[in-house]
Amino acid sequence: MADRFPSPFDIPTPEGAEGWQDLYAYSSLFSEDRREYEDSMFWFQDGVHWPQVLTPWDATFFEFAITSLSQYNTRHLLVPPANGIDYRILNGYAYLTPVPAPEAEIGARVEQFMQRAGHYFMNWNDLYDKWMVKIRDLVAEMEALHIEPLPEVEDFEAVVASGKGSGSGYALIDAYYRLLSSALKLWQFHFEFLNLGYAAYLDFFGFCKQVFPSISDLAIAKMVAGVDVDLFRPDDELKRLARMARDTGISDAFVAGNVEATSENLKATDAGRAWIASFQESAEPWFNFSNGSGFYHTDKIWIENVEIPFDFIGNYINLLNEGGDLARPVAAIHAERDRIVNEYTELLNSDEDREAFAGKLGLARVVFPYVENHNFYVEHWSHSVLWRKMRGLGQIFADAGFIAEANDIFYMQRHEVPDALFDLYASWATPAPARGPKYWPAKIADRKRIVSALKAAKPTPALGVPPEVVTEPFTVMLWGITSDSVAAWLGGGASGEGGIKGFAASPGVAEGPARVIFSADQINEIQQGEILVAPLTAPSWAPIFGKIGATVTDTGGMMSHAAIVCREYGLPAVTGTGFATSNIKTGQRIRVDGSNGTVTILED
Repeated sequence: MADRFPSPFDIPTPEGAEGWQDLYAYSSLFSEDRREYEDSMFWFQDGVHWPQVLTPWDATFFEFAITSLSQYNTRHLLVPPANGIDYRILNGYAYLTPVPAPEAEIGARVEQFMQRAGHYFMNWNDLYDKWMVKIRDLVAEMEALHIEPLPEVEDFEAVVASGKGSGSGYALIDAYYRLLSSALKLWQFHFEFLNLGYAAYLDFFGFCKQVFPSISDLAIAKMVAGVDVDLFRPDDELKRLARMARDTGISDAFVAGNVEATSENLKATDAGRAWIASFQESAEPWFNFSNGSGFYHTDKIWIENVEIPFDFIGNYINLLNEGGDLARPVAAIHAERDRIVNEYTELLNSDEDREAFAGKLGLARVVFPYVENHNFYVEHWSHSVLWRKMRGLGQIFADAGFIAEANDIFYMQRHEVPDALFDLYASWATPAPARGPKYWPAKIADRKRIVSALKAAKPTPALGVPPEVVTEPFTVMLWGITSDSVAAWLGGGASGEGGIKGFAASPGVAEGPARVIFSADQINEIQQGEILVAPLTAPSWAPIFGKIGATVTDTGGMMSHAAIVCREYGLPAVTGTGFATSNIKTGQRIRVDGSNGTVTILED
């Protein structure tokens, strides 16, 4: 077993991907200028949020997100032990490293953190209500941005007679800068509450570990389970629409895999037309939902790919017709939650400890819904709007011959887009030939070739010097990076005689044939009773939970979205196995023990 991971400076460029560095901002790359620092740190590939190669513009959200996270740790809240997360891109993949605060500063930061975090905790409901207004207003601002082609001639009344004093070229360039500014503001909003949500849970977690030394991580997580959050609303809307179809007698209108035929059938009856109207009411905003993490322009959005929600609704209708129950097992989750809380409360020996336990648990339950809710409002709804606006801009470039198709805009870096826009604007203003149609097509074709070569190579899971013990709580609970997983990576990832190990993420035991999938496009392959094995899951995969017996993922810790969603749906899950998709094959019968965090291959 090696004692360290490869240096980032020793990782070769995949064949055919030479020059990949030109796809990304200079500051996001490993470099000789920072080698002493970069080679001394432990970097892990973030497969929870960015499991795939980043195209140039998609890297924008990666950089905005991680920088905003760190800003709140260091400049807003002064989290005592943590200065945030540093980031790099290597061979197209996202790498992170936790940056601890200097030992000498921790004591001085405690008082300021208590004041700042305490203000939020004491005023959580009021501030969170204001956050909901802010995020909806921001979405509305982004929706209202006009990204339109340059006209042949400016309108007389609107531009000339009104004395407006500026034209369409300025408006187009301004709209892009405003879109980019809105995206950065969005990520500022994202972390206003998220770090505090985790902090409250981690405070409760630490207290439980102190007073109940033998308590499991899963038992603590179950004490805050049974939350009602907006992240589940898209799935709830699918179920509502399925029940409506059954109750109004239009189930037969749904033709599996054929949205067009289904729509024609529905339009033929009053009940069907009423159902379509109800679907459209649900679609905004709840079907602004990505089938992936929301961080890639290639992710499919339900509202733009209605075959996805239609297929889910059709499956739910079939389940209802077979006498199935679509409801999440909320009552059972609440009963188990209360049982565990009462059991551990009785173990406490003093009123002081009981009061502290109740107080920390109460705070964790108040703030915990945000840990999931933000995911819908930021990564899904807001990102859906941003991707659409960018495609609109891409279509303008495509119509002008700068690029072949709208999605090619995502092969430009965010700071290259204004240069291309000004080229377009200048050629419209003069008019004279723009350079773009001769410059961009070849460059983007070369970048596509490089991205394809990068995708063909698997990323190294970690780089640099591993810590003796992984103690940074976010790294453990969200990303699933532990001393054990680090040791497994160093050992090459082979599973031992005890089977594949991971986090006991959601309780229960299930056996069944494995279904290994690597993307949302494969969801329709899943059969009733199979066990889902995937690198990670997305919240939008929840509609398949009625089919599967359990979930196993390569990435993610106890507080990853996959773990939380599985607990809320009563589905056994083991997360953060590291190598499940490599060691398990579709069709193998496996046993998933979500209470102990083990996966056993029973037979081929």
